[in-house]
Amino acid sequence: MSVSREKGSSIFSGFRALGLYSSHLPHVVRFHKKHREFYVVTAVGQCFHTYNVSPRGNQDISCLAADRMLVYAAYGKVISAFAKNREVVHTYKGHQADVHLLLPFGDHLISVDKESVVIIWDVESEDTYLQISFDKASFEVSAVMHPSTYLNKILFGSSQGSLQLWNVKSNKLLFTFPGWACAVTVLQQTPAVDVVGIGLASGQIIIHNIKFNETLMKFQQDWGPITALSFRTDGHPVMAAGSPVGHIGLWDLEEKKLIGQMRDAHTTAIAGLTFLHSEPLLISNGADNAIRVWIFDTPGGEGRLLRFRMGHSAPPTKVQHYDLSGQHILSAGQDGTLQSFSTVHERFNKSLGRGSLNKAKSKKKSVLYDTAKLPPITTFASESARQSDWDGIVACHQGFLVTTTWNYQKGSMGAHKLEPERFNKNRALNAVDISSCGNFAVVALSSGHIDAYNIQSGFHRGQFGKDSAHSGPVRGVAVDGLNELVVSAGADRLLKIWKFKSKELLHTDSLPSSPASTLLHRDSGMLAIALDDFTISILDMETRRTVRRFCGQRGQVNDMTFSPDGRWLIVASMDCTIRTWDLPSGSLVNCFLVDSAAVSISFSPTGNFLASSHVDCLGIYLWSNNTLCSLVSLCPLPADYEPSVVMLPGTCPTDDEEVDTDVESLEMAEYVSPAQLDEQLITLSLLPESRWKNLLNLDIIKKRNKPKEPPKVPKAAPFFIPTIPGLVPQFGQVETPSEEQSKVVNLGMLAQKSSFYLQLEGALETNLYEGAVQFLKELGPSAIDTELRSLAPDMGGDIRVMQSFLKMIGTMLHLKKDFDLAQAYLALFLKLHLQLIAEQPILMEEAETILEQLEETWISMQSLLNQSMCLLSYIKSALL
Repeated sequence: MSVSREKGSSIFSGFRALGLYSSHLPHVVRFHKKHREFYVVTAVGQCFHTYNVSPRGNQDISCLAADRMLVYAAYGKVISAFAKNREVVHTYKGHQADVHLLLPFGDHLISVDKESVVIIWDVESEDTYLQISFDKASFEVSAVMHPSTYLNKILFGSSQGSLQLWNVKSNKLLFTFPGWACAVTVLQQTPAVDVVGIGLASGQIIIHNIKFNETLMKFQQDWGPITALSFRTDGHPVMAAGSPVGHIGLWDLEEKKLIGQMRDAHTTAIAGLTFLHSEPLLISNGADNAIRVWIFDTPGGEGRLLRFRMGHSAPPTKVQHYDLSGQHILSAGQDGTLQSFSTVHERFNKSLGRGSLNKAKSKKKSVLYDTAKLPPITTFASESARQSDWDGIVACHQGFLVTTTWNYQKGSMGAHKLEPERFNKNRALNAVDISSCGNFAVVALSSGHIDAYNIQSGFHRGQFGKDSAHSGPVRGVAVDGLNELVVSAGADRLLKIWKFKSKELLHTDSLPSSPASTLLHRDSGMLAIALDDFTISILDMETRRTVRRFCGQRGQVNDMTFSPDGRWLIVASMDCTIRTWDLPSGSLVNCFLVDSAAVSISFSPTGNFLASSHVDCLGIYLWSNNTLCSLVSLCPLPADYEPSVVMLPGTCPTDDEEVDTDVESLEMAEYVSPAQLDEQLITLSLLPESRWKNLLNLDIIKKRNKPKEPPKVPKAAPFFIPTIPGLVPQFGQVETPSEEQSKVVNLGMLAQKSSFYLQLEGALETNLYEGAVQFLKELGPSAIDTELRSLAPDMGGDIRVMQSFLKMIGTMLHLKKDFDLAQAYLALFLKLHLQLIAEQPILMEEAETILEQLEETWISMQSLLNQSMCLLSYIKSALL
């Protein structure tokens, strides 16, 4: 079976995504009657999350809704209904434009597309119950709701400002509200019957009685259009309103005034607000990839943060596994934050915050208004050996000279800022590494300087080189596992190895091109150097020589990572490929394309997952290692191999994707070994030793196994069909007893020649002995003994047939096939017929020819064995 690579990667398969929680679409809250719990549903790209479990569509979700049984998601022009958050039970097709509004309505579903076409679907039958087409120029539907207790009534809001109340059962327009000359953005039912909350694009909130067409109260928000509205139902007349700048306003409906402001609840626009029924809990979400639950249990009316799920609000730039457990992934994003994501459960996630030059000042001013905040982290190094004693993470910031330390256990910025005193502020950091003991940090600058610091005290412990380590920017720096050596690569095309303690230069090597980045695998001592010409060189730190060179990337190498055993090097480049290079064979064994180029990758220390972050993607994507649970063929890929595109993993793969992954992982290239690898090599047979090893001792074995009593004839006929004795069982013909059958033995049967005898006779003319050798392979030891005894003249044989047998042995030795069988057959033949061979000149001549072949073969084998033994003894004793 040959391996199929048309479906993408044979090693990695998409597992799940981390750090994705919310998008710009409002969330949906549904109440499960059986579980007596509320569930929050949010849309994230092509998936929706009812906390972490969701199917995946073919494109991004454009609208989301839910009732007590189903979750409805609009993918462009198609609407899907999901049961149990996973199974697609209904699909609704009929819109000619993208759907942007959904409203569950009993046994029906109301959908509105961007051309202001309203379709009412029967949920079970998927048929269209009613279709209403509005004139987009005069009434463009922008909001829809069902007023409580209004049977079969739907209220539509428009971008022109007017509202219309329809009876969808009779398909009649009941009333038109002139509006307030501003686009309607939100329609929300208040706790009071007949009263509706209307949010406008001007920031005005209207509390309107639709029964008497009377405006009860108005509120004005100064933060822009109203993006969401929600009303408390636990006895407090409070309304919450969302804004495009991330603030939430709280209004008292009895006193008709603003009672609280929850500023900077989100860093982006508020997408959705929902007060849980009869509880003082407010759920909010926004496009900053965060879901927050606020509780109103303090005096003053404002809510405090109860719990949250938050990821990066800007794409991550660097991901790296933190400790040896492989359960925590550190991620630095363009939003300036450093976060840790757990591969086990989201409750173990933590945010280490954003870097600031003055932590105390930033707490007072808040993160958004901190003037001393640091730029985003470009790269970092971590070590968990001394994380309980002091900081274990060292980070570089974009265009900034100061190196910051971070404490993982405390979940905050560390105590030290590592900055060389001899420079002004026009330098920047390029690379950083931390020793395996967790005591020292090595920082490389764009000026070519490399400095060492003690992390516990933050003191400077020296620099590498008298003036500078390199004449150009340092592109990579690494410390070995024993704190003995430091290796650095600079833009001056030089690779230098230094003593860690004395800062002495030990070795300098020139590179064929300017390096872009370096990566050291401490256990194996292999250093990967990515060059600007898109090639990768592998340097052995022990011998200080380049041992591998990999070509094939068609774009800049963004990141590299080694497998835990150091056998694979996984490379992500700007050509949107993720390649796996096998270091022992020096070949490419896996390659696949992704829709968005990977900017950072990290292989788990346990070898089970590969983590990746991508351009313009907020999440961290996990790829499972198929080689841990199934057999995967890692044949080298051809030079003209064209990889196929693999979709980024969602929260949970679809059923089709799971089947494809299983089939692909089980497809194993079956290697069929040839009968003989090389004509110069001696080839042994594949027969078990019991077939030929005991041929010389067959007499002793038969004597030892001789039965004490003769076998007894069965009283009745056998139940099973009789078989012909032999190693390969064959059924014989059932003989029916006959009264006329003679009991005299037919002596002519004993005089018949066997098939082996006939094949040896025919081979005297054709000189082809393959059939005779194959016949002997199928026989057992006793049958072989009988065949060789029958070759003698006194047993009905002939001298020429014995000569043919010796020629067969000579042919086997000449072809160097089945060497063990030739030795065993020849030994038994000489034991049986040695005296006869000595008396016959023809047989003696053939025997002498075989003797010369055996001596030549054994001398060749002895010389090869001696060479191998000398090489092994040298490898064991030589000092490398």
